[in-house]
Amino acid sequence: MKSDNNHLPRTRANLLVLAYAAFVTLGLPTGLLGVAWPTLRADFAVPLDAMGFLLFSSTIGYLTSSFFIAKLINRFGIGLLLIFSSVASAVSLVGYTVAPGWSVIVAIGCIGGFGSGVMDAGLNTYLASEYNEGQMQWLHACYGVGATLSPIVVTASLAQFVSWRPGYLFVGILTAAMAVSFWLTLSAWKKPKTLTPENKDSARGLMDYQTSLRDTLLQSMTWISILMFLLYTGAEFTLGNWTYTLLTESRGVGPQWAGLWAGGFWATFTIGRVLAGLYAHRIRLNALMLVEMTLAFAGAILFWWNPSPAMSLAGLFLVGFAMAPIFPGLVSSTSQRVGPHHAANTIGIQLSAAALGGALLPSLAGVLAQRISLEAIPVMLAISLLGLLALYWLSMRVKRVNHPGL
Repeated sequence: MKSDNNHLPRTRANLLVLAYAAFVTLGLPTGLLGVAWPTLRADFAVPLDAMGFLLFSSTIGYLTSSFFIAKLINRFGIGLLLIFSSVASAVSLVGYTVAPGWSVIVAIGCIGGFGSGVMDAGLNTYLASEYNEGQMQWLHACYGVGATLSPIVVTASLAQFVSWRPGYLFVGILTAAMAVSFWLTLSAWKKPKTLTPENKDSARGLMDYQTSLRDTLLQSMTWISILMFLLYTGAEFTLGNWTYTLLTESRGVGPQWAGLWAGGFWATFTIGRVLAGLYAHRIRLNALMLVEMTLAFAGAILFWWNPSPAMSLAGLFLVGFAMAPIFPGLVSSTSQRVGPHHAANTIGIQLSAAALGGALLPSLAGVLAQRISLEAIPVMLAISLLGLLALYWLSMRVKRVNHPGL
């Protein structure tokens, strides 16, 4: 019996480490496109704003899977979903490298988006149910590790092979390795609970409720959360996808330095999440969110102002550092905003909204860059972060009205 008691914590720790590794691979594709885009679009002879087609294609796949993640978990279990998501992501990444034309790239993006949506929403729901807020922050710090490394991967690929394809192939192989890892540990992942008259009143985790999506969508806080996640991820992906192009084509920064600066944004982003995992439980969540959102907005203003390269870089890094704890903090506190019955549904819906924002706002940035100037991008970034701050303040007001004791 003692060995069984010791086995359970070890299993939880092993699954947590595997989840962290999965989020590193989930973060790797994030920074690939931003650095690869100038060369990729030249290879396929597409205009600057064509990035939006690929972003929307992957978003369609992501929305389809993440929106229904609670239903998928209840039907198949988290373990099987993680295997499938890794395979789908690996297929898309390798597929990009052999695609004969731009239309095929766009079509493959839908497969990659579906796989990413399953893994992102699935692991977020799993950790929100089984682990604490600090571990959630570290999960998203691992995403930042992948996002930090990805611009370096593509920069090295361009430097060594004069092509973006080897970088994508490398990340695809790593993602395939995650599928094997999930398959080997399949029996250890929590299975969906079958509710019967005998156990329906027993203690349930967030993944055990079967609340209808319609009921969840009738909650006012759900819609506030949708807008917050849309703006947050839109701002994050706008910087991630356009910083390199902005620096090289508008501000005269050399390609290698621009790649390092783009990676530096994700590096400060990762450092912020690692630190948040250490101090998140010591600071009231509302205070932490308001301070970080205000700092992110200040950094965006500095990046927009661009009085000197050093100050512009400081603004970029401040945005990365300040934005870091916001997303995982909003995810882990979902149950507090909407209640446990709606939490699993809302997490999936929030991540769907995040995916939509991650496609919509960077695509809009591309349109503005094409029609006006690349310098319109930091302006849009600042407006997005100001909107996020206002919505979070509104969510606090609504929460106090609905739950005066909180």
